Amino acid sequence: MVRKHVGLWRMCTDYSNLNKACPKDCYPFLEIDQNVVSRQGFRQKCFLDAYKGYHQILMSREDMENKAFYTDHDTFCYTKILFGLKNTGASYEHLVGSIFSNQIGRNIEVYIDGMVIKSPEEEKCCKMLKKLSEHW
Repeated sequence: MVRKHVGLWRMCTDYSNLNKACPKDCYPFLEIDQNVVSRQGFRQKCFLDAYKGYHQILMSREDMENKAFYTDHDTFCYTKILFGLKNTGASYEHLVGSIFSNQIGRNIEVYIDGMVIKSPEEEKCCKMLKKLSEHW
């Protein structure tokens, strides 16, 4: 257990050996400069942060067993994907990419755990945000 900067406690598990054993998922992350350039020409931009986005993705049953941890009282396992695992970022990008595949590059850009909604007009931007909130 480690103390967060706000005084709360956080569970930390060392997965360095597991990370060494797992092959790297080479999902192609968009370079930040490409992401910035892709926003040019759009009057309206809305920046969204996927707050605890990784922690919203359910882990498969077989993966839960690999991430189990033990205490004096019992054995526990996480049910959602963890920050700190080798391919967490790539898994998140795969999921978001598949959900918004028809919009990425046109009116949505994704970078790590952030998302930019871009539109030439405010009204269209608001409609996209509404549609996004209903979908998500």
